[in-house]
Parts: sequence; C-alpha cells; structure tokens
Amino acid sequence: MKNTLILISFIFTVPPAMAADVYNKSENKLNLYGKIDGVHYLSDNERSRGDKSYFRTGFSGVTQINDQFTGYGKWEYNILANQTEGSDDNSWTRLAYVGLKHSKWGYIDYGRNYGILYDVESYTDMLPEFGGDSYTQSDVFMTGRTQGVATYRNKDFFDLVEGLHLGLQYQGKNIPTGSEEPSSVSSLARQHGDGYGGSLSYDTDMGLSIATSVASSRRTGEQKNAHKNNRQFACGDKAQAWTVGMKYDAHRVYLGAMYAETRNMTAYGSDDSLYGGGIAGKTRNTELTAQYQFDSGLKPALSYIASRAEKLHSISGNNKYLVKYIDVSMTYNLNKNMSTYLDYRINLLDANDDFYASNGIATDNIAALGLVYQF
Repeated sequence: MKNTLILISFIFTVPPAMAADVYNKSENKLNLYGKIDGVHYLSDNERSRGDKSYFRTGFSGVTQINDQFTGYGKWEYNILANQTEGSDDNSWTRLAYVGLKHSKWGYIDYGRNYGILYDVESYTDMLPEFGGDSYTQSDVFMTGRTQGVATYRNKDFFDLVEGLHLGLQYQGKNIPTGSEEPSSVSSLARQHGDGYGGSLSYDTDMGLSIATSVASSRRTGEQKNAHKNNRQFACGDKAQAWTVGMKYDAHRVYLGAMYAETRNMTAYGSDDSLYGGGIAGKTRNTELTAQYQFDSGLKPALSYIASRAEKLHSISGNNKYLVKYIDVSMTYNLNKNMSTYLDYRINLLDANDDFYASNGIATDNIAALGLVYQF
C-alpha cells in the first residue's frame, strides 16, 4: 500500500481554487450545476482498481405560472472519463423529470427520479464514494434512481403538522430492451410490473429526523419463470420492500441509521460469472454512519453496511451476506467548490467461500482517492 500513502499525502496538500457561480435569472430560474471527480481505486481485485473518473452535470428550472402554481424540472447526466474516445455505454441520464407545485397541496412530477424507498436510504448514503448499496440498485423497482415514476409529495402535511412530510409514488410496467441475454441478472433485475409506494418522515427542530417507506410491485412473467431454469432467481409474484431510518444532523455531528427488508427484489452477482448471479428471495439490510465536520474543513466518517440474503437456493446454501463492509473515510473541503477525499472500504465477506467467486462478488478491500471540483 506504498502507493496509497503517496496519494494520501498528495490529496491533502492540494492548493485551494477559485469558486464557481451558479446561474439564476429573475422569476424564471435555471440553475446549472455539476462536478468533476478525478478518482482512482486501489484494490487487489482487477475489476475494482484503476481510474474511475467521471463528469456529472445538470440543470434545475423553476417557472412561476400564477400565484398558486409553479412549474419545475430537473435533468442530470453522467459521463465517464476513464474510457477511450468512441467507447459505447460511457454516459447516461441519471435524472429527468418535470412537475407542478401547488402552494398548499404539494408537488407532483413524472419521469426518471429517485424511487420512494430512497427517502430513507438517503439518511445513510452520505459517503464520498461508497455506501448506500446494501439493497439500493439503480433501475431495480423503486429502490434507487429509476424510470417512469409519478411522485406526489406534501411538506408539513397540508400545513397541518410542521415537519411531517408525505410521499406517494406509482411506477408503470416496464420491460427494457437491449443487448443483454433475457435470462441474465442484468436483464431480469431491471424489469418490473406496476408498483406503488409511500413514505412518511418527521423532522424535529433539534436536528433529529425519522422516516419509513414501503413499496410493492408486480413482477413480470419472465422474472417469475426464471426460477425454473436457475433456482438462484426468486419466483414470487411480487417484489416488496419496507425500510425505517433515523438521522441526527446538528452541532457538526451527523449520525444516520437505516434498516430495510426486501422480497424477490435484490439482484446479486455478475452475468459473466460461473453461476451468473441471481435474485434473492429475501434480504435484511443495515446501514450505519457517523460523521463529524471540523472547522478546518476535514470531515471523517465511520460506517457499516451489510445485506444478508435468505432463500437464495444456491449450491453454497440459502443464507449469505451479499454486502458486508466497514467504511472509513475522510473528506477535506478546500473551499465550497473544491474538495478531496479518501474512502477505504474494508470488505468483511469471507474470501474462502466459493459462493462469492462463483457469482462474481468481490471480497477484496478497496481504497478510493479523489479530487472533486463542483459548481
């Protein structure tokens, strides 16, 4: 790890840079934002090391329609910077939605947005590079960023209870088309039937917040029938999840905790591994994080993330941890636009268990070293 020490000494001695401004225009506002993250992974695992740099940008717009209605929209795009020129699949849309806000009745929008379960997951997804991955997966039902969701939100519960917030979400059926094999984990995990979800949170004036969220979706016929050809794929009619969490954010201290359970939802492994991965029949997920912001700009954090699966029907057994690690990170804010970080993921999965090698699940530690400019 000699290279790690050299890089650590470098990232904590980078000189500060000038800040960038955000663009706004009168009552019709358009905020431009983005960041460039120059990040390098160090690991004994070949897939988990090397350049992971990327550029992310987007805009959020607001327009006043009348004294009661406001229109808004958001778009966010990600471009990998570690690919050769002309490479395919090196960029994608993260978010793209449009909506209306009523002065009393709340917000409603439609498009590509965060799933309702992420309302609680966001309490612990606070690390500079890792974290937030016990069960949250992009385009897998309503766990993370996903497409085709109509979301309604109301803050302060119709102005009746200050701090009480309600969220409701509907997701329409979708079976993506692409180059993936129909029976692969990548293909099956990203399918979904009609789904519904809701969240409820309460913010106190002492920095303490609590939240809960539930979601249930129909599974496609392909998802349900996949179990016949590969017993590692769950076979239930519905994909369901519930989660609870709490956070404390005051006096430079941040504490976050989340617990969630999923049914027939969580994908694991890689398509090109020996057994090709699968979809767990049940998972129990825990995430904890503790952080402190110093006056100097240094913010250390200690976190624990785990996902224990049941009903795997794998050759190696039914109960396995799919994710389990301790994370130690340090972020240093050079100014409001420039920061640098070290994020070290200490993997606690058993490297001697054939289940992980056979399903393409890495068991090695990873150190991420990054320098970020954001505007």
